[in-house]
Amino acid sequence: MHATSTAEASMTAAAEPVAGIDAETFAHRTAAIMDSITAVIDGKDAAIRSALICLLAEGHLLVEDVPGVGKTMLARALAASIDATVRRIQFTPDLLPGDVTGVSVYNPVAQEFEFKPGAVFAHIVIADEINRSSPKTQSALLEAMEEHQVTVDGHSRPLPDPFLVVATQNPLEMEGTYALPEAQRDRFMMRISMGYPDAAAETLMLRQRDTVNPLDGIRPVLAADDVRALITWARAVHVAPALEEYAVALSQATRTDANLHLGASPRATLQLVRAAKVHAALDARDFVVPDDLITLLPDVFAHRLIPARGLHRAGARPIETALEAIVRRIPVPVGQPR
Repeated sequence: MHATSTAEASMTAAAEPVAGIDAETFAHRTAAIMDSITAVIDGKDAAIRSALICLLAEGHLLVEDVPGVGKTMLARALAASIDATVRRIQFTPDLLPGDVTGVSVYNPVAQEFEFKPGAVFAHIVIADEINRSSPKTQSALLEAMEEHQVTVDGHSRPLPDPFLVVATQNPLEMEGTYALPEAQRDRFMMRISMGYPDAAAETLMLRQRDTVNPLDGIRPVLAADDVRALITWARAVHVAPALEEYAVALSQATRTDANLHLGASPRATLQLVRAAKVHAALDARDFVVPDDLITLLPDVFAHRLIPARGLHRAGARPIETALEAIVRRIPVPVGQPR
């Protein structure tokens, strides 16, 4: 299903330069971030790339995997590589919404209420084991993730820019957890799994972390303002009308597929295109090709879909199988000369 060719280039137009950035500069700067993180997390290039895509596409990342595979380390290494603030929230059953967003506290000296920011006020927020808190506390992140602001006592306060939520959850240990509702899952641009490291990477980890914390050796390769410039440039990456229609066709196909009870939302379509722009830019392109959309489709769509009743018992991968069938069924657009 790979359709990348010189033909698609004829459907494109160059993105406008931002702060002296072009496709090569974008790829060079983001490669430096990936190299910095790879020094801490070896053998997880795909996961690192996904985290970077979510950051630069202004999305959020859900990492669903067993404990101890580097989920939190990934988020901390990303924050350290871009000179960004990072806060970790351990989601527990007794966590309150105010612990996340912040609260207004009365100051008897000034005789007025003062806002005390919660842990969400950081460039990168690690929501550890997000499914261990009640839905009420989980919902405290909804406004922050969608609108990059927090409203407390009728006052809206902007969050740092850039802003990324990296949430983790254990897919196996379900006792005492609250499944994320559809509205919460739909706020996450991508869902990934880290997976276990191979033997060589795990052996290297033992040697590197025996006496030192690898995060101590990370030095920022970009400032937060530089990341903002990359985000602005990535938004200008060109998407041909035929590819916009292709993304919509993929999304609509999930809503009518007999094997799916719940299809992808319009927000999913938008985030697929935004992620594809960054995916293209990471490869030093200022235009999107069909492979960008196809490659990202499982990570962007799968966590939003619900299989038809009974299919979760009939097969191990009903959603992935349905997406593969949709990709085979929807015609891939071919570039036409302008």
